[in-house]
Amino acid sequence: MDYATNLLLTLPELVLSIGAIILMLVSAWGGQGSTRAVSWTSVAIVGGALIALAGPASGGGVAFEGLFRADAFAAFAKVLIYVAAAIAIVMAPGFFERTSGDDLRPEYPVLVLLSAAGAGIMVSAGDLLTLYVGLELQSLASYVLATFMRRDARSAEAGLKYFILGALASGILLYGISIVYGFSGTTLFEGIAAAYAVPSAELSKGLLFGLVFVFAGIAFKLAAVPFHMWTPDVYEGAPTPVTALFATAQKVAAVALGVRVAIEAMGPALFQWRQIVIFAALASIVLGAVAAIGQQNIKRLLAYSSINNVGFALIGLAAGTPEGVSAVLTYMAIYIAMTMGSFLVVLQMRDHDGTPVESIASLSGMSRTRPALAAALAIFMLSLAGIPPLFGFWSKFVVFDAAVQAGLLPLAAIGIALSTIGAYYYLRIVKTMYFDEPAGSFPPVTSRIEGGLIAASAVFLFPVGWFLIVPLGAWSLTAARSLF
Repeated sequence: MDYATNLLLTLPELVLSIGAIILMLVSAWGGQGSTRAVSWTSVAIVGGALIALAGPASGGGVAFEGLFRADAFAAFAKVLIYVAAAIAIVMAPGFFERTSGDDLRPEYPVLVLLSAAGAGIMVSAGDLLTLYVGLELQSLASYVLATFMRRDARSAEAGLKYFILGALASGILLYGISIVYGFSGTTLFEGIAAAYAVPSAELSKGLLFGLVFVFAGIAFKLAAVPFHMWTPDVYEGAPTPVTALFATAQKVAAVALGVRVAIEAMGPALFQWRQIVIFAALASIVLGAVAAIGQQNIKRLLAYSSINNVGFALIGLAAGTPEGVSAVLTYMAIYIAMTMGSFLVVLQMRDHDGTPVESIASLSGMSRTRPALAAALAIFMLSLAGIPPLFGFWSKFVVFDAAVQAGLLPLAAIGIALSTIGAYYYLRIVKTMYFDEPAGSFPPVTSRIEGGLIAASAVFLFPVGWFLIVPLGAWSLTAARSLF
């Protein structure tokens, strides 16, 4: 394959990377006054990356001798990542304008573009080194974004914790990569799969250790138990648009990366990694549900909600089948709408001076002071709980169905039983809004864009989403089959 074709297959990443470099120069020369122009140009660049996916980048094959894969699976994940990244850029101006002490700077959208580029490389990786480069590009941008509000002690703490624990996880992942390379003799996924394609009794202990360390490093990015400890503090301390980016775009990238490594690189070792995935799934569901019950901060509650939802997504991965991977992709598509909508509502939680308010108690009686906003948040919470007829019910149904079809009936049954625990704290928020006495009112939504995104997310979850079951299922299954 010639060099021009290789570049064509990586066109979305090229668009994001070159656009970020150009906008970085514009930011340096234009200063604070260029913020608005840089932000909207960044959204246009993300749109350009989405358009670039319509070509060979969505199914053109393998680029750079197997290092990069442009297939339907990567294209599905990139659509979700780019949409979430664009919304995170759009959310930022209103948040920073209303937050005293910090102004939005033009570097913010540039960092989001670099994070999206790294996420795209992650989901298209065909080699462990490509995987690591993409993950580090995303992570380095994320560390800066987490601490973007320099004068806010919580933001500085979030960035520092994320950096320290992220460095530890990167070391664990790199150690696992080195072990796998040492015992397989290659870093290409195809070669690694060949090394694992031996009877279980003959599988090298070194390859087993490498598998464990690689999945441990990926679990940190997933925020799956027991590598979840950074999530509540980082989600609470980071600026809300950044938290939304972490909970959506980066979550999709981590899940897609885990799926590709499990199926493509270590598919023959299904029995070995399935045990790890099942443990992480059940532990994440339990901890995400139980730990959220006592939370009083809405962002910390959504952090535990993200841990809980990763557990459900991992049930689909544990199936190890095309239907299971399809269920994971469907779950993440619906999860993005639920979570992004929730954080858009959190943006509206502020006092009349514009100071953000994050306590759950401040939602008391919101159904009487802001009925439309309360209805939207109720839809998001009930959908996250998986209560029909909201679309979040379908996301849980498909992963449980995939597990049953793969012969994992006990896992599906336990997952269904544990989902009732998580429903408690979602229902508590609905109860607070509709049955408690009003604690004051939030100012009206002044941004038409934010209001429109909240409405669009709510309508997608009910009733529009139900009309998309067939096309979404067909698209996700096509994407899943490209891995097998």
